[in-house]
Amino acid sequence: MPITMVQPSSHMRVNNLSWATPDKQVLDGISFTIERGDFLGILGPNGVGKSSLLRCMYKYMCPDSGEVYLNGKNIQQLSQQEFASKVAVVLQHTPVGFSMTTRQLLATGLINQQKWWQAINHAQERIEIDRVLDLVGLSDKGQQLFESLSGGEQQRLLIARALLQKPEILLLDEPTNHLDVGYQVEILKLIKCLGITVVATIHDLNLASAFCDKLLLLRQGRLVKSGTPAQVLTPESIENIYGIKTDVDRHPKGVHPRVTYHFDGVRHGAI
Repeated sequence: MPITMVQPSSHMRVNNLSWATPDKQVLDGISFTIERGDFLGILGPNGVGKSSLLRCMYKYMCPDSGEVYLNGKNIQQLSQQEFASKVAVVLQHTPVGFSMTTRQLLATGLINQQKWWQAINHAQERIEIDRVLDLVGLSDKGQQLFESLSGGEQQRLLIARALLQKPEILLLDEPTNHLDVGYQVEILKLIKCLGITVVATIHDLNLASAFCDKLLLLRQGRLVKSGTPAQVLTPESIENIYGIKTDVDRHPKGVHPRVTYHFDGVRHGAI
């Protein structure tokens, strides 16, 4: 009888991760597990180590101690090419100065997948670019200059470029940063529907609650709470981390928690 290999449910694991600058302990003993297919949101105020944690997870930085495992293997033991074939990254800062069309920009994402001795298969390249443009709803923007796209369209295009890698895991640093609320919802809907494991740093608690399966809450480089949105987003934990009082109830349009902030003392209409 043939042996069937079963993929472990634990897709990525962070074990006792720490990293510091000369004057600050940025990450301090963080451990958690990401299950295959989950959308994990990383929450916390500015400066608590969210982006630094992601950088360690995609091999941009090497932690001072601790490990990150992908499919049970320490990522430091994987070649950059092997790691990039499984993990794609979208950073929060939209690149500027691209005087190229959307298709040309996407084509640059395929260059890294070519071996130096391989000729470029332009027909296959067109098929792959068409596939990801359709996936992110930009099929009609193929000849448009990147700089002329709206902020939401640019972010979708950068996600499409990452998806050309056909990754198992997508890591995103503030994917909704600087976007209007409509584009924020649009981007998170797209990410949620990809069917792969996703890890994203997010500022908006209600968007994180609506779209993420699990949440991590960081404070001063430490992981202070993890679990489902209902487990993490409590009035006590939000006040503890963000210093603001809230009410948390069930959203009327879903099963996820809804966070309502207290604005005591705020005067409307004052100049």
